[in-house]
Amino acid sequence: MESTGGPYLNTAAVTSPVGIARLLQMTFGCTTFSLVAHQGGFSAAYGTFCMFVWTFCFAITVFIIACEFTHLHSCLSLSWGNFTAAFAMLATLMSITAAVIYPLYFVQVGCYPIGCEVRDFRIAASVFAGLLFVAYATEVFLTRAKPGQVSSYMATISGLLKIVQAFVACIIFGALVNDSQYGKYVATQWCVAVYSFCFVVTVVVVAFSVTGKTALLWFPFERSVVIYTFGAVLLYMSAAVIWPVFCFDSKYGSPQRPGLCAKGKCPWDSQLVIAIFTYVNLLLYVLDLAYSQRIRFVSHL
Repeated sequence: MESTGGPYLNTAAVTSPVGIARLLQMTFGCTTFSLVAHQGGFSAAYGTFCMFVWTFCFAITVFIIACEFTHLHSCLSLSWGNFTAAFAMLATLMSITAAVIYPLYFVQVGCYPIGCEVRDFRIAASVFAGLLFVAYATEVFLTRAKPGQVSSYMATISGLLKIVQAFVACIIFGALVNDSQYGKYVATQWCVAVYSFCFVVTVVVVAFSVTGKTALLWFPFERSVVIYTFGAVLLYMSAAVIWPVFCFDSKYGSPQRPGLCAKGKCPWDSQLVIAIFTYVNLLLYVLDLAYSQRIRFVSHL
């Protein structure tokens, strides 16, 4: 690595507002999963997901701080600005999900049957989980592209929306595999194809941006992303019409939740979740298309 003649350590990585936010992320994340692992406890898929979120975000945050403090990120074949912006948005979404799920399933007012000490540890873990979300949201707020500012694509509103779109698609996939009966009609299978296609292309867009390989493509990346976003809007519009009709119309499905449907194992519940988040993602793609008309990004920042 060639010397630039400057200091070997970048103190701004820990003293700037963004650096301080990352130090808080590291502190809150470590505290949260330590409280849970020591005494709070977790179980089932929900608890495992929360622990994964906290440990994963902690590890990547430590990696980012170390790379920026030592300038080692200049040795990586990544578009560092795109990588950190994408991770901050993803960590914000994951941390708020864990901050909602953990207290919902593991925190209770009374001490019975887990004991007061375990209850107190779980309450403390939930508080620090909320603080962790605030710390990641603060980084997103501080690093987002400002009007007139030359910035990496993932720091723009359009780039951040790509992360949210992929995250919402993951929620849809989770509901699909939870006995949603999507294979019952060809029309609902088309909706699954829409969700899958848009998710894959969105992930590819994020991957090319993060790796900084957009300049190597033989087609104009920026124009292609806008065209794809327009296509995704049309595809999601079709799913937003088809899915509710074939799930909630009395001719094909049930307008109301069946009375004998078991809680947590009811196809109607999964279908409702998919319908809601289909409209959420449709709105996100429409906003993405609107913002993409106003931005110009630099892929290698």
